Amino acid sequence: MAEQPDERALDEVVTFTSDLIRIDTTNRGGGDCRERPAAEYAAARLAEAGIEPVLLERAKGRTNVVARIEGTDPAAGALLLHGHLDVVPAEAADWSVHPFSGEIRDGVVWGRGAVDMKNMDAMILAVVRDWARTGVRPRRDVVVAFTADEEASAEDGSGFLADRHAALFEGCTEGVSESGAFTFHDGAGRELYPIAAGERGTAWLKLTARGRAGHGSKVNRENAVTRLAAAITRIGEHAWPLRLTPTVRAALTELAALYGIETGPDDVDALLDKLGPAASLVEATVRNSANPTMLDAGYKVNVVPGAAVAHVDGRFLYGTEEEFRATLDRLTGPDVDWEFAHREVALQAPVDSPTFARMRAAVEAFAPEGHVVPYCMSGGTDAKQFSRLGITGYGFAPLKLPEGFDYQALFHGVDERVPVEALHFGVRVLDRFLRTA
Repeated sequence: MAEQPDERALDEVVTFTSDLIRIDTTNRGGGDCRERPAAEYAAARLAEAGIEPVLLERAKGRTNVVARIEGTDPAAGALLLHGHLDVVPAEAADWSVHPFSGEIRDGVVWGRGAVDMKNMDAMILAVVRDWARTGVRPRRDVVVAFTADEEASAEDGSGFLADRHAALFEGCTEGVSESGAFTFHDGAGRELYPIAAGERGTAWLKLTARGRAGHGSKVNRENAVTRLAAAITRIGEHAWPLRLTPTVRAALTELAALYGIETGPDDVDALLDKLGPAASLVEATVRNSANPTMLDAGYKVNVVPGAAVAHVDGRFLYGTEEEFRATLDRLTGPDVDWEFAHREVALQAPVDSPTFARMRAAVEAFAPEGHVVPYCMSGGTDAKQFSRLGITGYGFAPLKLPEGFDYQALFHGVDERVPVEALHFGVRVLDRFLRTA
């Protein structure tokens, strides 16, 4: 029995990444997406390895794939290994290569989804197919899920699976997916590997101001646009107080120790100032946030409208949702109503768990020069929906990236790409972790 994935697995992860990129699964929101071709591709690769996939849809073309690989220890809790198939839009004119070419050039795979997250989908396929060829069985049952709609509401993807097909995830206690175990170069020669153990909650808000419609030339002290603008200004300028979750506190503690920084336990801003580029791993998660993003008011320059609408991207830390709501009540004031256009929970996962320790060990086995640290995602993933089933989620999609590859900037960015060697590293690390998990 091989102790590491074979050369075929390393070749397959590159091929699968390129093939999946070439399948355009752009999610424009509002149901405008079709993941089925990518789902059928993933299902076929599983079936070739003797793994029986189930294809599930809530809406036509919005296809999810689920399969279970039986482990050797029936008493162990199952592990969910999941990745989404949809991608955000890409404007071809802005790219150096066509975003859906899947071109492999100079040791790099190019295209939308190269890091978010068709690379991880390909890693999963390559690893489980390698196991099938070489007779490897994990200790725990591993449930593989490829989901639709993560880049929008997840209603056709993980939300649908959690609400309607919970039996497929029976026994799953933990899950791993995107946004963790990638190389972060700190500019001072260190390589950090942040592993996600938490997510801020999602609070996409719709604000509506109402007033008195009238002629634009007249005095109007009940102007809906003015009321909305005042509320938006208060929200945009609000200084949110420091709130440290256990994961963020652990991240700050480990980073301070790594950099030899001595500060008070809650002197976070001073610590962030001393961390340099590494501060970007935590600075968005030491507070709640609310960023105004969209405005909609009026239909003619000389008409004061009776209503005005704005949208705000809000995020809240684990355990702070009630404070977030109360703050929005105060900031919007009596003349502006607000509601959730989309809401999902904040997540918290233990960093002292055996699973986190095994993820850390798997990275260190192939990147001994690296420093693994926990972190909290500023945004969210399908782990939110799967948490409804009692599944604790981690972000673990390993990639060893050379300096100059800004992983965080490539998410949803122009010229998204991933080095072939990073994919090989990911397969080796993911395999090592899953065998020991």
